[in-house]
Amino acid sequence: MPERRDFLKAATGTLAAWLAPEVNTAAQAEASEVQSGGATLPAWEPGVLEIHQINTGRGNAALILGPDGTSLLMDAGETHTDEAALSPARPNAQRRAGEWIARYVSRQLERIGQSDLDVMLLTHLHADHVGEVVASSPQSAKGNYKLTGAADVAEVMHVREVIDRGWPHYDYPRPQTDISALNYIALAKSLAAGGTKVQKAQAGSADQLALRHDAAKYPQFHARVLSVNGDVWTGEGENAKVHFLPVDGLAGMALPGENPCCVSLKIEYGAFRFYSGGDLISDTDYDRYPWHDVETPVAEVCGPVSVAVANHHGYFDACGPAMVRALRPRVWVLPTWHASHPGLNVLANLFSTELYESERAVFAVNMAAAAMLTNDRFSGRLASSDGHVVVRVPAAGDSFTVHEVSARDEAGTVVKSFGPFGC
Repeated sequence: MPERRDFLKAATGTLAAWLAPEVNTAAQAEASEVQSGGATLPAWEPGVLEIHQINTGRGNAALILGPDGTSLLMDAGETHTDEAALSPARPNAQRRAGEWIARYVSRQLERIGQSDLDVMLLTHLHADHVGEVVASSPQSAKGNYKLTGAADVAEVMHVREVIDRGWPHYDYPRPQTDISALNYIALAKSLAAGGTKVQKAQAGSADQLALRHDAAKYPQFHARVLSVNGDVWTGEGENAKVHFLPVDGLAGMALPGENPCCVSLKIEYGAFRFYSGGDLISDTDYDRYPWHDVETPVAEVCGPVSVAVANHHGYFDACGPAMVRALRPRVWVLPTWHASHPGLNVLANLFSTELYESERAVFAVNMAAAAMLTNDRFSGRLASSDGHVVVRVPAAGDSFTVHEVSARDEAGTVVKSFGPFGC
């Protein structure tokens, strides 16, 4: 009998194949009716914090522009699997997702007067976060690796620093064997050989994610690594505690996988708080492996935030009640791109006034038509369901706005704006 995760994934993919051709056109027509008259994001200026959740329909990528112009790209994913279950490619399928990400980042760097990417942070080594290698992936001109995801970004712009969960050995909790993970490791080693600073994330660190250009001018900005490889910040200084059992005594399913090993982070800017946890999960496989639930202790040490990115795309095994109670944000962002994103149970948690009473808005980056239909109980309450989601925080750090930016082309058209929300 297959594991329940495999069963759920297979069942959702089958549902998408049945439904997607019938409902895609209607969903796209409805979305096109809310396109606005061509307004774009306000010009960036020093003191403004922006957080861009990038929509390619093929994986995770988020760009953070700090108040001093520091740029941090959090993941650059690209997946080609289960095409029938994927959301529409954005802007289209004529380029690789990594190429679209690189073009998006380049446009935003131009807005802030920069050309180099300061930091590329990879939360973990799954293909939808670092790039999947397939037969059509071209060879890099810069190193012995294929172009996909993060490699596509590094191919066209200088990356000054890389932070990931494994440098330099990548053998915890087990040696890497996946071709896409190995391709990313080859990229990291090539970048390091070329002078890029590559380092392993440290749970509790407040220095690794600090502003790079003029930190002294913005003392109200703080960023911290909350977790990596099962080590979780204690809430005091830069101390961390070990959450996993010793891996030497574990085997098979008991070993934590990539998702519980994710790098998670918290950003503070004045009264504004932001949380992003990659693919952390709360699922323990019916209490057999309680150490796999890193989501709960991370959320509890993080505390309430203004904006939270849903863990693991809002998949059924994440965003549990304890996380929702602990974070209770004003805005949730769902990095969705597959028919199984999000789970109905997750939307029930995010909208639950039993878990926390205050108002909230939920933004999805790219909901598959099948996911909109199977989540019909809640999908009509989404603030947006197909676009880049951009959060802007002014220099005072006491409020923020959220903007749905069209991902159907590269014009940067703001479809809808929300707020300002108090922090």
